[in-house]
Amino acid sequence: MTPNLSPSPLRGCAEAGLAVSPGQGPIPVVRRSLITLLTALILIPMSALAQVHGAVLSDTDQATLVQVGKYLNNIRSLKGRFLQVGPDGKTTQGTMWLERPGRMRFQYDKPSPLLLVAGSGVVTFYDAQLGQTTNIPLTQTPLGLLLANTISLNGDVTVTDFQRPQGQLLITLVRTKSPGDGSLTLMINTDPLALVGWSVVDAEGRETRLRISNIEQGGTFDESLFHFTDPDAGK
Repeated sequence: MTPNLSPSPLRGCAEAGLAVSPGQGPIPVVRRSLITLLTALILIPMSALAQVHGAVLSDTDQATLVQVGKYLNNIRSLKGRFLQVGPDGKTTQGTMWLERPGRMRFQYDKPSPLLLVAGSGVVTFYDAQLGQTTNIPLTQTPLGLLLANTISLNGDVTVTDFQRPQGQLLITLVRTKSPGDGSLTLMINTDPLALVGWSVVDAEGRETRLRISNIEQGGTFDESLFHFTDPDAGK
């Protein structure tokens, strides 16, 4: 796909693996009432009519999902290095911290200007080059599925695809009531079970892939990692 060359916090959010629906960026005041009306008349009914179709799972697949669910729920915290491929094919890397429930930090290596912090129910994406900050409710991004207090693979979450490439599981998840928010595909090694990455497809179909290495599971992290302080505040 052709990269969007105009500065945009939405483009940056897509590169960071967030599902961002159109209209979540800054909106001129004169357009807000019209957008609100269109949302009420069009977007909400379409969301209500959206249906999600679960994958056809064998008894073996169901049993595997139970094991995977137990494994994921035993991960309360981890730290690792990440390599990310954005929707435009651009690669970035850095260090990540994850602490459930609801906390994550992606510290991108320089010269990347990006930073992603999840905490207090909000994902904050900061682009230092553009001087722009975007806040998105954690419940509106597929990453929230991975940061839940209890990770579910049924009920509120639907498994839409289940594959078994050699030595690995690829499990695609969506929110049952809002599949249009985007999907999260977990990449899990099988022997032993180990989360090694994921891919996110946002509401506009843009995919971001991420692989994790040098994983350290367990432990506690400094609270400040999951609180965003705007470097531009007060300037």
